[in-house]
Amino acid sequence: MDLGRRDDRASWTQEEWDWFCMGPFDGEIPGLVRRVRRILDVSQRGLAALLEVSQSVVARWETGRTSPRARVLQRLLTMAGLRVSIHSEETDEEVGPMRNDGGRDRAGRRYPAHVDLRVVGWWYPRGAGSTADFLLWRQRSRARRDPFVRYRTDRHQRRIERRLFGTPDDHPSIRQLAAEAEHLDERREHRREELREEARERLRRGRAELGRTG
Repeated sequence: MDLGRRDDRASWTQEEWDWFCMGPFDGEIPGLVRRVRRILDVSQRGLAALLEVSQSVVARWETGRTSPRARVLQRLLTMAGLRVSIHSEETDEEVGPMRNDGGRDRAGRRYPAHVDLRVVGWWYPRGAGSTADFLLWRQRSRARRDPFVRYRTDRHQRRIERRLFGTPDDHPSIRQLAAEAEHLDERREHRREELREEARERLRRGRAELGRTG
């Protein structure tokens, strides 16, 4: 291992010397940096030049005194033609990041990553649900593809719902949320039509009964 100038080691702690003598068995980040250097066939100074950092920075990475930031680590891997995959310890399935196009609130902010989003229709202002403008607001929001999204902040309630309905893998995109709002409209219209048909059927039966008794 190239550890740089000998005088750099004068400031090492006992823990750092222990690491130098034994080393982590799986290499960890220091070993990964060295692996990148080996793939690229460059010295510490050469890797530092590629990353536009000092040689001492690379030396500290390789001794475990510091670690590269996530973006720098990603750049290192890209330079070496490598990629990282994250797997669940329980199932060994690969776990990816959350989607970048997930739904956002009306201020353009992402919804909290730990909650499950639920569409209840088209957006309307607080308090407008019991006013004459309610239908107008729904029509405007549907034209803008602006669904009304809610989520539970209570962990206990979330756990109950997840046991009943499962845990969503991610937040839906805004297009998926709007499609869900449209689906709710279709279900409600279908239910209204069923109620109208039931009312018409009761009316027909009532008239038939009146005809028989008249």
